Amino acid sequence: QVQLVESGGGLVQAGGSLRLSCAASGRTFSSYGTGWFRQAPGKEREFVGTISGNGRYTYVVDSVKGRFTISRDNAKNTVYLQMNSLEPEDAAVYYCAQGLSTSVYVRSYDYWGQGTQVTVSS
Repeated sequence: QVQLVESGGGLVQAGGSLRLSCAASGRTFSSYGTGWFRQAPGKEREFVGTISGNGRYTYVVDSVKGRFTISRDNAKNTVYLQMNSLEPEDAAVYYCAQGLSTSVYVRSYDYWGQGTQVTVSS
């Protein structure tokens, strides 16, 4: 019903920036929220942030606040995760997900992308 594709990952030096994209296709609703999660090797998947369907509500966790921002371009059906001042601790596979509304819980999301790798060198 909904397909999500992440892109924009790669290798970046500590202090650098990356912009991840989450492109959605298929049946979507304007009220759908998009969440960003990340998972490092041997770690549980953790919530990073979320944005509402209309883009008016955004939230990121304290560990990335001031460095990461989430935005969306509904004309392109794409959500972005702008990551600045990257740290080695940010290295992970990043996933986007969509559900009926914004949520911090993995279980609340119905559709997931395949993930994109972010590597940060020190």
